[in-house]
Order: sequence, then structure tokens, then C-alpha cells
Amino acid sequence: MTRIGSRTTGRPTLAEVARLSGVSPITASRALRGVSTVAPELVEKVQVAAASLGYVANPAARALASAQSQSIVVLIPSLSNHLFIDTLEAIHEVMRPRGLEVLIGNYHYDIAEEENLIRNYLAYQPRGILLTGFDRSDVAKQMLAASGVPCVHMMELGGEAQAMSVGFSQQEAGRAAARHLLERGCKRPGFIAAQLDPRVMQRAEGFRQALAEAGMDAHAREMLAPQPSSIGLGGELFAQLLQRHADVDGIFFCNDDLAQGAILEALRQGIKVPQQVAMVGFNDLPASAHMVPRLTSIRTPRAAIGRCAAQALLGLLDGKRGQVQSQDLGFELMVRESS
Repeated sequence: MTRIGSRTTGRPTLAEVARLSGVSPITASRALRGVSTVAPELVEKVQVAAASLGYVANPAARALASAQSQSIVVLIPSLSNHLFIDTLEAIHEVMRPRGLEVLIGNYHYDIAEEENLIRNYLAYQPRGILLTGFDRSDVAKQMLAASGVPCVHMMELGGEAQAMSVGFSQQEAGRAAARHLLERGCKRPGFIAAQLDPRVMQRAEGFRQALAEAGMDAHAREMLAPQPSSIGLGGELFAQLLQRHADVDGIFFCNDDLAQGAILEALRQGIKVPQQVAMVGFNDLPASAHMVPRLTSIRTPRAAIGRCAAQALLGLLDGKRGQVQSQDLGFELMVRESS
């Protein structure tokens, strides 16, 4: 077979794929993008043709031809946090049947880095953007507003007028942790946190408010570290808190890995959990239910947030009106042996 290919690159073209598979270029494009309305037998023909030709899609050319890409941008602050992995998986599950590519930007909790990512991704004319929270630079906010690209915010609620958000109240989660420790009889509860991003500090504020309402010193027993959250850091912060406040009898950790590290450090020091110190984590990561003792934690709807945020964004792309601006998916306190 004589192959024409692109005049400029010599690479196989979509037109060749369509011709070889006996479908129109539009159908070939949709089949390769995974659009669910294309019949399975046609998808198979197009995929076989593409494979035989060595065809690779050119998203830049497609965006130029349509004045818009078929990409959705997702900006998250960490790829090492299990929380965001679950969310990303759910987003992919929603977007894939629509033939939309998911581009992931990791800004490492740095708003300047996020601003650069937003600037670079907007140049590719994405169909929509999923953002984590509301904390970003004024320049980033201006670029997003001027672009007209539909946006949905994840993990937090409210934050900006007319902004669509999917998440839960971080502050109420902190209050729930405090109330649980108080109900368990803790008289001197403490708080341990790392990373100190806006959502962590919202949880801290809720925790402090609940203690203040109970007549306790809200800041008396806290360890706040700017480093990334980890099991090792959790053990270190727990030991430091005990050195400073040996009377602490309950602790809320801003993330489960910190609490997991504290449980291991308590084991090393011969401290009984929860008899001497009760512990409550956050996010209910997979290992938490298997710790010794099993960790009490606040379960967050990570996958549901990704799924609902992606669906909300598709609604904006489809021009649907009357969507709920703020979707509160709530959280669940998983009471286990550590408290």
C-alpha cells in the first residue's frame, strides 16, 4: 500500500487511518478518543488501522483546527498524597467515555508554580479546568477569569462568588474531631499538623473553635510543621509534643500518615493508645484500618469528589443551567480502637 502521510512530517495522518478503516475522519477521531457513541466494531477497525500505520494523534493540530483542544486540566498540589490519586482515578473514569484527555499539573503546594502551570495550560486552550481549593495568586485568578474556560473547584466549599465547588467543610471536620475527643473524656487534647496548606488550617480552626466552646485553651497543645506530611514526621512531632506537654491525653492529626507514625512511636515508647493518649487521624487512608490499634479517622469522599467535580464540569461544557454551585459531599467519622 502506498502511504501519503503528512506533507510536512511524513507521519501517518488521521485521513489515512479513516480511509484504511473505511470510516469518516470524524468517526476515526472519535473512536481514537474513546467517545462512547462510536460502535465497538468501528472502534476496533480504527484501532487496528491506526496500529498498522503507526498513527499517533497530534493534539496540537486538532486544537488548531477546532480552535479548542479536547483536554481537561486538573491541578493538584501533590502526587504523593493518596487522597489525590483516588480523586484523579475518578476524574479519568468520567472523562474517558467523553473522549476527553486529562492533563495533570502538580504544583507542590506552591502558588507561584500553580500560576505558571495555569499560564502554560491556558495556551493549549483546554475545554475546562479542575482546581484544588481556592488559594491561588491574584494573577492566576485574573488569567482564569479572562480565559472564559469553565472551572470547578475541588475539596473545599464556597470561597468565591459564582464559583462552582465540590467538597466538604474542612472546618466542620476539625470540629468533629475535637468533639469526638471531648466525648471520649479527653481533658487536654492537642493538635499535630504538617504541610499547613489552607485546608489543613481550616481544619485547625474548626478544632480550635470546638475546644474554645468547651472552655479550653485552643492553642495550648499544638505542633505545626511546614514540612510535607509523612509517617516519619508524625513520629517526630508526637515525641516533641509529649516532651513539651506530657499531660496531653488526646490528639487530632491533620493527616493519617502523621497519626500512623505517632502510633508507631507510641509503641516504641511504651505509651498505651488510647488509654494514655487517644488519637484521631484525617482522610482514612487504606492502612489506617489495619494499624495496631486500628486508627480512628475522618473519612473523606476522595473518589466521589473527583467524580462529581468531573460531572459538574461536563455539565458546564454542555451548557446545562441550574447546576448547584456548591456540592457538599460531607465526611464520616470512622471510630476505631485508637480513641
